[in-house]
Amino acid sequence: MKIGNKTALISEDTPETAEAIESNLLQSLREHLPQTLNTHFVLSARNSEGQLIGGLTASSSYGWLLIKVLWVDQNYRSSGIGRDLMSRGQAKGRELDCHSAWLDTSNPDAMQFYAKLGYEAFGELANAEQQHPPGHHRWFMKKSLLD
Repeated sequence: MKIGNKTALISEDTPETAEAIESNLLQSLREHLPQTLNTHFVLSARNSEGQLIGGLTASSSYGWLLIKVLWVDQNYRSSGIGRDLMSRGQAKGRELDCHSAWLDTSNPDAMQFYAKLGYEAFGELANAEQQHPPGHHRWFMKKSLLD
């Protein structure tokens, strides 16, 4: 799609492009708003054979830790790996001077897991029965890291 004579909008789904867009946004924000450390990190859990069995991706911004992804292989769930990854992630957030953490989930079991870790819902998106998929929910949850 052309915009004017010299600019085009294209679909470009590459990790490099996504990273460049986010980097440029953060640079622009730094020029206009007070900042804290904006960084990301990845934690992983591996079994004795070195296979990936769990992991967490997160980033920090404006004193908040965003838990982007928490995943534990089905065969290792309820073993404490998820709890350990969250604990290590929150500790890393405190090292990065984060005062609080937030995340979102559309899995009711995950919501209960996070609630047991002290997260509380502060927002919800919900599909009506006539919307696809019917009854789908996404909960946004937060927790203070200063407790």
